[in-house]
Amino acid sequence: METLVKRAMQKDAESFIRLMEENKQSMLKVAYGFFSNEEDVADVMQQTVLNAYEHIGELKKAAYFKTWLIRILINNCSQLYNSRKHLATGTELAEEKCFDTYPEDNAFFHLLSLLHKDDRTIFQLYYGEGYTTKEISKILDIKESTIRSRIHRGKEQLRRQLQREECVFNGK
Repeated sequence: METLVKRAMQKDAESFIRLMEENKQSMLKVAYGFFSNEEDVADVMQQTVLNAYEHIGELKKAAYFKTWLIRILINNCSQLYNSRKHLATGTELAEEKCFDTYPEDNAFFHLLSLLHKDDRTIFQLYYGEGYTTKEISKILDIKESTIRSRIHRGKEQLRRQLQREECVFNGK
C-alpha cells in the first residue's frame, strides 16, 4: 500500500482512486458512527476524498496514510455535526442524537447510537476498525489513558442500557 500512497502523493489519480476504494468501508463505518442519515454520510465522504486529494502532498509518512485519512474524516464529521447542532432547535437536536436507523439494521451501530458522540468515534475505531488505544490517541489527539477510560465508561453505559432493555423486554 505504501507504493500506492507514494504514487498518489505525486498526484497519480489512479493510485489515489485505488486508495479510496481500499479504505471506503472503514471510512463508511466511521461516518455511520456519527450519522445515521445516508446524505450526511455521503457529504462527509465526498468532502474527505476532496480534502485528502488536495492535501495528500502534505502527508509526512506513507505508512500513516489510513490514520491520516480517518483523521480528516473525523474532522469533517465533527464540523458537519457541529454546524447542524448550531442550526437545530433543542427538539430537533434531541431527535438527532437518538440515531435509530443504520445500514443493514446493524446491531453494532445501534449500540454505538447509545453512546455519546465522542465515545462513538472511539468505539468505532477500537471495536469496529481494530485500532489500538495508542493509535486512537494519535488520531484523535487525546491522551491514551483518556481513551481507555472512555472505553471502560462506554462499556459500563452499554451494559446498564442492555440490562434496562432486557428488563423491559421481559416485563420486569
